[in-house]
Amino acid sequence: MAAYVLYGSEVSLFSGKARAYLRWRGVDFEERLATRDVYRDVILPKVGWPVIPVVAMPDGGVVQDTTDIIETIEAHMPEGPRAIPEGPVQGVVSRLLDLFADEWLVIPAMHYRWNYNEDWIYGEFGRTSAPDAPPAEQYAIGRKNGERFKGAVPMLGVSEETIPGVEAAYEAFLKDMTAHLRQHPYVLGGRPSLGDFALNGPLYAHLLRDPESGRLMERLAPGVADYVRRVQAGEAGDDDLLADDGVPHTLEPVLSRQMNEQMPVMVETAALFGEWAGAAGSGSDVPRGLGMIPFETGGFEGECAARTFPLWRLQAVTDAIDALDGDAKVRLAALLERVGGSPLMEFRLPARLVRRDCRLKLA
Repeated sequence: MAAYVLYGSEVSLFSGKARAYLRWRGVDFEERLATRDVYRDVILPKVGWPVIPVVAMPDGGVVQDTTDIIETIEAHMPEGPRAIPEGPVQGVVSRLLDLFADEWLVIPAMHYRWNYNEDWIYGEFGRTSAPDAPPAEQYAIGRKNGERFKGAVPMLGVSEETIPGVEAAYEAFLKDMTAHLRQHPYVLGGRPSLGDFALNGPLYAHLLRDPESGRLMERLAPGVADYVRRVQAGEAGDDDLLADDGVPHTLEPVLSRQMNEQMPVMVETAALFGEWAGAAGSGSDVPRGLGMIPFETGGFEGECAARTFPLWRLQAVTDAIDALDGDAKVRLAALLERVGGSPLMEFRLPARLVRRDCRLKLA
């Protein structure tokens, strides 16, 4: 019997991230499909709401968030290479890519799924939820289950006005990643790390595996498609991370896009969070959203929800910055200046966040 159990699905963005890590790390695990019975009997009683992936630990506990899963297993398995680099600047960059992949690439991932692959994904949802049901029943179940996911698309800022920008930004990302991968097989050198697993979530589960978006990636960026398959397979890589805590210059266009597009949304969301936190007590559950705010992607403007969970990822970035010594801080500051992210050296959330019982709370 495997030591760990991953409850997930091939259609799930974050299951792809967790699965890629577990395979790479050589974790003794089995994956169990998150059927409606699993949600009823395992996930809802242990987590409190329907969400995947969930990892059951050897001691009987569960871990829900993907980065929490990675950090928890790294603590349980101290031997071997680390997903989160020990180099301090590489560690910050890994956290930045974790934020970018989980909370910004989800925009094109959801756009292409629901605006190009909708009918197909209903069938996939149904086969996941009720694998023994006949196809017609599976499709009906999938359509019902998919409604809440489709309903999240406008909250991410995807609209008739912004779709050209979403697609332009995604295609520019594919171009930048293609150029990077010609020089380095993974984001920070010769083996995978946290940023690769994070990128693999949206790039594998939605943007490569879904048929129409998969054909687009294969046509525009076959090198990226190959990279996605390698990371998802858990390949170890043939070398190590760049020496001397180095960050490839070829990664800087990706970080620049993050600073130009995602960070203004983070700053605006943090301001709204500060207003909310000022009236809330310690331990309060943080609302998932704080209203709608302006944003821009690919040169097109629109509105998106001020989602609070990305602030948790951002807090991990700023905590890693605060832990830097003098030399590393100088090197990171130079990198951020080149990519338009200098304000991040001083920016901090107006209040601390914690996660308890799989929920985001005010510290």
